[in-house]
Amino acid sequence: MTAIADLVIIGGGPAGCAAAVMAASVGMRSVLIEPDALCAKLRHIAAINNVVGGHTGGPELAAAIAADVARAERCEVDLGARVTEVRANDDHVSVTTDTGRTVSASYAVVATGVGPVPVSAAAWLTVASDSDLPTLWGAEAPETAAGSLLVLGADRPLGTFLRAHPALDTTVLVAYPPGDDYKVDEVREDARVTLLPVTRLSVQVGGASAFTAEWLGRDGRRDAGTADAAYLNLGSAPRPPQGALVPDSTGYCPPDRQHPRILTAGDLRSSRYQRIMAATGSGSEAALGAYYALRGVGSA
Repeated sequence: MTAIADLVIIGGGPAGCAAAVMAASVGMRSVLIEPDALCAKLRHIAAINNVVGGHTGGPELAAAIAADVARAERCEVDLGARVTEVRANDDHVSVTTDTGRTVSASYAVVATGVGPVPVSAAAWLTVASDSDLPTLWGAEAPETAAGSLLVLGADRPLGTFLRAHPALDTTVLVAYPPGDDYKVDEVREDARVTLLPVTRLSVQVGGASAFTAEWLGRDGRRDAGTADAAYLNLGSAPRPPQGALVPDSTGYCPPDRQHPRILTAGDLRSSRYQRIMAATGSGSEAALGAYYALRGVGSA
């Protein structure tokens, strides 16, 4: 089945949803394709404190955004489908989904976001092969407050986790490499957090406590410690669909590298667009870029 639209939007997070709402507001016909629910990741963020509009919880904000998309005229939402390929041509873009559908549009907004970085990509970290550590993103607080938590990496889900569990009374030991130094500013004042800047660290399961860690500190000293729970928090990596997207050396897909009919939005375009407000603004900007191009209006 082939659909003809002004805009095809790939990804139903805050950036993709903002693109859909903005496109509808200027009369553009769009198709939004998302393999999960709209704003699925946002629903796992229990507490938010950096979004305007009065929403303080992720599930509440996700529901409001989904309702806005549902009210957006001329927007078709295709849930449960994953885009497998994007092709860019001189006069249109076509995308193919794993359900066998092909969507053709004048422009594409690609906002597929990022996924967790695997342990194999973290040169500073070694985890025993028999250890299957969960990611901190979306993690629930331990049922008991006893003991301590070891968080491997200082990426943004750490602050999200701490805000979501203000009553959690335990020590949170955060081990992180030099590349994460700036990220700890968000949690530095939390009394539960103990910062552990390391050069290298290894984790094993077992012993007197659930997890044992050995590390080389930035000062050259070796040390060890234990924890009752451990989580991976190593950062995110872009996940563009196959085809016409052009990544940079970091894997992100900045707009200025793309075909003129492909507009990237949200944290697929840059790690600096990871935050909700930045992502939504990015999606709106991308939709307007397609609108002005369709109308032959040059950039100011």
